[in-house]
This record gives sequence, C-alpha cells and structure tokens, in this order.
Amino acid sequence: MKKRVLGNTGESLSIVGFGGIAVMNEEPSVAQQTVAQAVEERGINYFDVAPSYGNAEERLGPALEPYRDSVFLACKTGKRDAAEAEKELSRSLERLRTDHLDLYQLHGVTTLEEVQQIMGPGGALETFLRAREQGRVRFLGFSAHTEEAALALMDGFDFDSILFPFNWVCWNQGKFGPRVLQKAVDKKVGVLALKTLAKRKWQEDEQRKWTKTWYSPVDTFEEASMAVRFTLSKPITAAVSPGHAELLWWACDAAEQFTPLSEEEENEIAARSAGLDPIFPQHPR
Repeated sequence: MKKRVLGNTGESLSIVGFGGIAVMNEEPSVAQQTVAQAVEERGINYFDVAPSYGNAEERLGPALEPYRDSVFLACKTGKRDAAEAEKELSRSLERLRTDHLDLYQLHGVTTLEEVQQIMGPGGALETFLRAREQGRVRFLGFSAHTEEAALALMDGFDFDSILFPFNWVCWNQGKFGPRVLQKAVDKKVGVLALKTLAKRKWQEDEQRKWTKTWYSPVDTFEEASMAVRFTLSKPITAAVSPGHAELLWWACDAAEQFTPLSEEEENEIAARSAGLDPIFPQHPR
C-alpha cells in the first residue's frame, strides 16, 4: 500500500483508510480478522471511526489493540459544545482502548450556526485544544458535509486536516468540492476523502445490497477503481473506505494498481457521472 504525507503533520498514511463502520455489528472474531488482514496483508495504517457508527468503537478497539503503536487512529465527535465533546472524547478513548487519538475531528459539520457554536465560548474547540495540550489527541481536524461549513472552519482555525466528500459524481454533477480542496491546498491543510466510492442516492423502495451505506455505492470493481483513481489523482492523502469490508478490499485493490488519471480519462468519468443523482450537496447553497 502506497503512503502519502498528511499536510504538515509529518505522518505518512496509507492511501486507503479503514472506515470503522466495516466492523460495526460484526462478531468480535470477524472484526479481529478484518483488522488483521487490513494491517498485515493490505498495509493499511490509517483507521477512522466515530461514536455514531453503532458499536464500531467497541469492535475496533480490541481488534486494533495489538497494532495500536503502528497505526494512525482518527476519531470524531458530533458534539458542538465543550462539555459534551469532553464526555464523548473520554468515552471514545475508553472504547478504543487507547490513551490518545492521533487525530480528533469534528464530525459532519453542516451549517454556519454549528461553526459559530464550535468556535464560540464554551464550544467544542475548547475541548479539542485542551485535549491536545494534555496529550490525549495529537492533531485536530474536521469533517464537513457542506462547502460553506468547510470553508468557514478553515477560515476560523488552523486545523491539521479536513475530511470531505471528494467524489467523482458530486464533483462533476454538483461542482461540489473544488473550492474546498483549493482552499485546503492553499492553507496547507492535510486533505482526506470520504464517500469516494459513493455513486448516487438510493431510490425509493430500492432493494439495498449494501445495508451500511446511506447511499448507493459503486456496483463493480471497475467502477471502484475509477472512483479511487479520481479521488487519489487529486492532492489528497487518503480515501476512507465505506461501511462494508468487500468495498474496503475493492479500494485496496484499486490503490495497489493506482495510476493518475489522464485528461481524457477525467473527461470520460465526467461523462459517466451524467444523470446520476449526487449525494451532496444535501442542503441549500
């Protein structure tokens, strides 16, 4: 697995990250086997999880424990005030069986009102800064689901990283992402991608093969390879996998074969995205 440096952190991450939902609701033995395969056979050293992913933290913690010193562990909080963020951080550390997180992130920030609360008196950023001073977290970042929130967060604080939907359909059909990526590059913020393998919104009453994703992901390995190549051809450190182990292994296979897209291939992908219903933006611009 190739690695890339994350912004100014000096940390080299595998270009595919292990999305913690992959072990949600799995038996502990399955979680252990999946994590062991990811680390030992596929070379993944970047893991990302969140309290909102059901029991993923409880499953990931024990499975990751034998490898904790050799991996980069990222977690998130959906809380926007300092007190609740502190409670969630403490609980995540306990569940993940570690005394520190390599990266702690605000999770899914969407509105400017959330940004104001996070940055204001008694906001979650106070907990982030205190935790960094205490050595309970090393780096600070955020994930966002709107361009407006992402841009405002980067304007308001020097975060170490951003986790954002840099996705082939959203980029081409909604022009969703270019402004955010350019600002992150200009500010030398480490860039991580989510929803790389997303394809479109689920249709009403559609039979869903993938039960851990709220969207319809790519259907074939060929599409997965195209999606991974699209994202990783940009100045992005790593793409976090969706919720199923099968999709994780597709992403790993694609990463092992990775070559940057040509201009002709970029145009082909844009054409293939035509008519698909992008999962972002979900909110009025």
